[in-house]
This record gives sequence, C-alpha cells and structure tokens, in this order.
Amino acid sequence: LEGKDYQFRVVSANMYGVSEPSEPSSVPSAPGQVVATRETETSVLIQWAPPKDPNNLIGYYIDSCVKGSKDWTSANHKPHKQTRFVVHGLTTGETYGFRVQAINELGLSDESQESAPLSVRAALKLPSFPYDISLLYCDGESMLLNWKQPLHSGGADVTDYYIDKCNVAKKTWKEVNVPPIKETLHKVGGLTAGSVYQFRVYGANLTGLGDASSPSSPFKCEAWTMPEPGPAYDVTFTEVRDDSVVVEWKAPVYNGASAITGYFVEKSKKGSDNWSKVNESSVNHCYLKVSICGLETGESYGFRVRAENTNGIGVASTPSDPVCIKALSGTQEIKCGVDEESGDIYLSFESCQMAEKSKFVWKKSYQEMTDFSKGIIVKTSGSHSTLLFENPDKEDLGTYSVSVTHTDGASASYKISAEELEKMLALSYDIRNPIIPLKTELAYKILERGRMRFWLQAEGISSAVTYKFFANNKDHDAATGIIEMVMDHFTDDSEGTFTVQIQDGRAKAQSSLVLIGDAFKAALAEAEYQRREYIRVKEGPHFMEFLSIQIGDNASVTLFCKVANLKKDSVFQWYKDDVEVISEVPADLNSGVCKFPLTNFSKRDVGLYKATITDDRGQDVSQIDVSGKAFDDIINELSRVAGVYDMYHHVCHLALQSQDSKIPASERMRIGGNPAMATLEIVEPTDKDKGMYTIETVDPEKTHSRTLDLSGQLDWTQLNEGKTKCSTLSLTCTVCGDPKPLVSWSKNDQEVEPSDQYVIAMDSGKFASLTIKGVSLEDSGKYTMTVQNKYGGESVDIIVSVYKHALFLGQLYFTNHVMYMEHLA
Repeated sequence: LEGKDYQFRVVSANMYGVSEPSEPSSVPSAPGQVVATRETETSVLIQWAPPKDPNNLIGYYIDSCVKGSKDWTSANHKPHKQTRFVVHGLTTGETYGFRVQAINELGLSDESQESAPLSVRAALKLPSFPYDISLLYCDGESMLLNWKQPLHSGGADVTDYYIDKCNVAKKTWKEVNVPPIKETLHKVGGLTAGSVYQFRVYGANLTGLGDASSPSSPFKCEAWTMPEPGPAYDVTFTEVRDDSVVVEWKAPVYNGASAITGYFVEKSKKGSDNWSKVNESSVNHCYLKVSICGLETGESYGFRVRAENTNGIGVASTPSDPVCIKALSGTQEIKCGVDEESGDIYLSFESCQMAEKSKFVWKKSYQEMTDFSKGIIVKTSGSHSTLLFENPDKEDLGTYSVSVTHTDGASASYKISAEELEKMLALSYDIRNPIIPLKTELAYKILERGRMRFWLQAEGISSAVTYKFFANNKDHDAATGIIEMVMDHFTDDSEGTFTVQIQDGRAKAQSSLVLIGDAFKAALAEAEYQRREYIRVKEGPHFMEFLSIQIGDNASVTLFCKVANLKKDSVFQWYKDDVEVISEVPADLNSGVCKFPLTNFSKRDVGLYKATITDDRGQDVSQIDVSGKAFDDIINELSRVAGVYDMYHHVCHLALQSQDSKIPASERMRIGGNPAMATLEIVEPTDKDKGMYTIETVDPEKTHSRTLDLSGQLDWTQLNEGKTKCSTLSLTCTVCGDPKPLVSWSKNDQEVEPSDQYVIAMDSGKFASLTIKGVSLEDSGKYTMTVQNKYGGESVDIIVSVYKHALFLGQLYFTNHVMYMEHLA
C-alpha cells in the first residue's frame, strides 16, 4: 500500500443478503473563503465558509503568518467547531495572513486559501464625546468657545466638530453649524444680548458622529469690559518625569485693558479643590517647567493658568486633565552632538512608544516649528527623529522640545546654550575642514648640481591623496608617494615663500617655508656652491685634496695638494699674493700630488698662496692664507718639532755677575727654538738663577747678541705662585631640531661626565656648552659634541691645545713653570 492513496467503503450482511456499499471514506474538503477583520490592538476576528464535503467533520484549525514570512503558527490547539474565531496575541501594527483547515477522524483537509493581509489594530469605533467647554470671550453678540477633544478617538482621527446651542429661557437646542468645524475653537454668532446660553459639542471620525458632550455651564451674552485679562486655554502637559512636568498653554483671546505682562501657574492635587501657586514671579512665555518642589512622585495633579496685566490678575483657565507625576517607562532624553561625517549639529530623540499614526512634533520655545528654510532639517526613521542644524548661529540658541503623538506622552526637551554652541561649532568646523597632521613642516635640502628639494612628511594619508606646490605663485603637481618638489634651477628669482597644499578626501593641510633676505642668501650660496662642486668634480679638473700645510720631522714646511680628473694638456700653477711662483718640486700630474716647499720658513714666507689646475674643460682653484694666526701656529708647531734648536748654529751663553759660563742643556735648562726664534727655558727658577743672561746668534758674517739683566728684577716666589692661578674654557655650539635633540660631550672618544671641573649646560633650548674650569695642560685633546633625535644625529669635533701662557719681559718670557729667553733671527 505504501506510496499510494486509497479509499475504503463498508458493506454489511445478514441472513437475507448484502447491503449497498457505504460512501467511500475521505478527509473533509478545504474550508471556503477566509475573511479577517480588526478586533482589538492585539487580536483579529477570523470567519470562513464551511467545507463543501464535511465528511463527518470534527472541527477546524486556524493558522497565522506574518506577511512576507513562511512561518505559519497554529492559533488553537484543539479543533474549533464554529466558523468564526478570534486570534489573540498578535503584534500591534504588524500585518498578518490567515488560513483554515478542517479535520475529521481520517485527518486534516487541504489548507484554505490565505486571507487578505490585515494590519493589526483596534477596530474603528465612534469617538467619545468632547468635554470641558469654556468661554474665552464675549462681545455681546457672539461667544468664542473652546473645548477639549474626545479622550477616545475610536481608532481614527477626530476631524470634525458640530455645535448645538440652547437659549436657557427657551430650552430648545439648535444646530450652530452645518459645515463641520476643524478646530477645538469656534465663534458662535447671532446671539441675543443679555440672554443665557448653553452649548454642547459632537466629535466625528471616519466611522461617524459620536455622542454629544455634556451641556456647558450657562454663559450670559454680555460684552466683556473687565480690565484684567481673560482666561488662557488649551492647558496641557508634557515631559512628565518622576520629579517634574512641563505645563503649556495658549494666551488669552481677551487681554483686558492693557497688554499681558505674565502668567501664573496653579496646581491642585487630584480630588482636591485647593489651588496653590507654582511660581511666585510671573513668566512671560506660555510654558513653565514645574519641579519636584511641591509635587509628590506618583501623585496626580491638575494645573490651571492665570494671565496678568498692569490692572491685575485675570480669571483662571479651565484646569488641565490630571497628570500622574511619574516618568513613562523607557523614557529617553534628547541627545545633542555633532555628526562625525557631515559636521552638522543635531538634536536626536528616541521614542519609547510608537503607534501606527505616531508623528514627531518639534518645537522651539514650545512653539511648533513650521519654517525649515533656514538650514534646519528633520529626519525621522521609525522611532527615531533628528533635528539637524546645517549652519547654526546665535539665532538658534534656546530650548527645543519634541513630543510624539498617539502615545502616552513620549516627549523631551533640550536647551542649547551659547557656550555649548560655540564648542560644537568649533568641532563642526574641524569635521568639515579636517586637518592632515604633519610630522614635519615644509623644509628644504640642497642636492647635487645645486638643485633644491622641498619636502615634508604627513601622517595617515591614503593612496588617493593629492598635493600642490606653490613657489612664488607657480604651482607644481607632485607625484604620489613622498611629498616633495625638486627645483632644478634655484636662482635670484626664486626668493619668496614656498607653500605646499595637501588634500586627502575632505582633510587638508598646508605648510609654508619663507626664503627671504639672509635665509634666501644662505640657501642660494649653498646651492651655487653645490652647483660649482658638481661641475668641478664631475665635469673638469679639480682638487681631490685642497691646499694644506705639512711640517716634517726635520722642521720643514711644505704646501701640499692633490688634483684629479686630468688630461694631457692640464696645467698646474702656483701663486703667492696673485703672482705666479715656481716650486722647487715640479707638480706630479701622474699621481696628482703637488708640493711647494717653504725652505727656511720665516716671516718672508707670509702671504696668500693659491694653486690652480686648468684645461679646456674649466679651472679649479685652492688657496691658503699663511699669515697672522696661521703663521703663529706654524711657528709653534716648528718649535715643538725642532726640540733643541741648532739649525742656525745658535749658541747660548749665561753671563753671571762674577763670571761667564756656558749653559749646558738639561732637563731644567731647556734650549730650543725654530728658524725665527731661539728660546731658553728655566724650569722651577730659584734665587740661584738670578743674573745677567746673554744669547748670541752666529752666522758666517756676523755675531748678534742680546742681554737681559735678571739680577734683582723678579720675585721668584710670586712667579712660582702663578702655578695656582686658574683659567676657564667654554665650548659653545647652537643646536636645533624637532623633536629637540639630546646633546652629549666626549673627550678623546670618552664620554665627559658633569663634575666640578666639567659643567654641561643648555641655554634657551638651543645653546649647548661645555665649560672647563681650572684649565691645565692635561685638558688638551679632541672634544666632540653629538646631537641625536629620532630622525638621526650629527657631531662636531674641536681640537683643544693648552699652552703655557708667557709674561713678556724684554727678550725674556715667564710662564707658570719656566722662563723663556728669546732672540729673533
């Protein structure tokens, strides 16, 4: 039997024979059309036609499904015998479809056709009656009436109102209007002065006309002339919290004999006739936030309002409906901020309740906002609404509130202050005009051939970033990658301001470098030097080693240089004071070594020496000045190298008062000199060394002598005390860098630690110094200052030589330890 459908029938038999067979067995046929109609906010009434073939029907099963899904859910768990059924537990506002199946002992029928989709909400009914009819003004011929809309709308908006009037004396009710009234405010005309009238109001929605309100209080038709204001009206409440409530109202129609100056709000606990003032001082606007002072959380209160003018306080308004001082569950406040993408300032509110017809109503100073032409936009999605300020200014300061219709009072407010707006405007500007952070500002570096490279480094840029360089109003497109511009020709016309602009999406950055005056001259000089160096080294003959002075072990003095990139026709020449001179040693152009000996070096060799190397590709020049300090340095070095001086056969004699005797050289009597000077050093002089000193210089033609009497002129004790005198040496260098570099000092490649003798300092953040106190011969050496930051480092060396400082007395010098006797050659 498996896999096939079968029917069965039964035949009965007795002693007389066999009966007719029964009808074949089967399940019921499918139910007929299914119709769904609204019942309540969470239930729907389902009705359907019974199946054509019941086949011993037992009952029905009803299924529901949210529109758009395939998830069918059974609404009943046992067979339902009727052809109508109420499905409960549905979601308000959701749209559903419904279907029905019949069942008998053999099983379920096929499903019925699905019902038309139906949105779940309460069925429309007639509205309830309006209430609290009040008189706002009477001019003796007409009355201006106001009333409260029905508490229950019947599921549709109450759009129309109808009024009946009754002359109390005649006790006859008549219609006031045939065309419906759209507002809860209406002027009833055609009244008889002095008569007393009552009124009743009907509300209507799509379903029809609701019940009439209770008759109003009797109102006498006489013109109002009292000097005080008439009553305010439409007193409502919003923003109910556990500790506060905001009361709103509309200004009186009748001002009295003078303009209205303010309002007082009164409160009364529900069920009580006692009213008390909420505010001791009047407010000049039609709203008031009532705080917890005088209110009890969870209690219900009614509020009414009185207007005031210079003539006094007017009559009270019709009281508001009672309000329970307790926040709605899930209540949220308005959030204020700046959109991270657009930079728009916003107020945002999430409602804790929403109905199908709910709308967000935004107000400023509790007046509904209707003009959105000044850069204010409302965006609403679901239960979320946002008020956007595209270009806010001081006119946008104030209190903003929002309320949600068709809810139990979902509402909130927010006050934008001047200080807060200023901060948000600054943040908005930063978002709309983002800045690309720079690691380094625009700087320059001089390349070979005198080309100028302008560059900077930015952080966090994308591959789509673009750059523009402006050099004296001339822009350059920069390639992707490193942000740089290279100028091949940096000339006098290049003086000015260099600027780079960067854009990456909406983010921008700009950096400028001013090269004007001395800064430009220094850069131009360096560029021109590098340009000359490139031409010199790469394109023509040049000096590989520039002119220098070499002093030999035999106290010889030689000018030395080395040239390169030579041709056969390259010419080397020597000059002294711009006059060509011929060297004793010819230039060796094969090796490039060129020498100019200064034989018997003396003052006659003082001058400006220059060497040139020339061919058809160009010329290179090197020069050295042998005069002044340079000459003195050579003499000092010769003195050191020469040791005991006898190059010119100088003979030194010591002539004492009693007898002459020759001074032998010793550790205490040190004889020395150079081609220009002869010296006698007396180490640790005493009284025995007093006397007449003579130095004689002998050459082949003549003998020269100089004499100095030191018999009683010197105080040897004072001379020796000179040993204790101290001097100070300060080495100073200007450093700069970003971030600020670290500075260290070393002597002969050994780090110098701060001490009483060595003082290390940094003044004004850029003047690094090393001060040596009590300078002595031991302080001679190579001193190195090193600067270092995260981008690299640099160092500079200086050679410090400490000599014995002499006191000149005729031909005799004195130092801390020795005295010198000299004779100039």
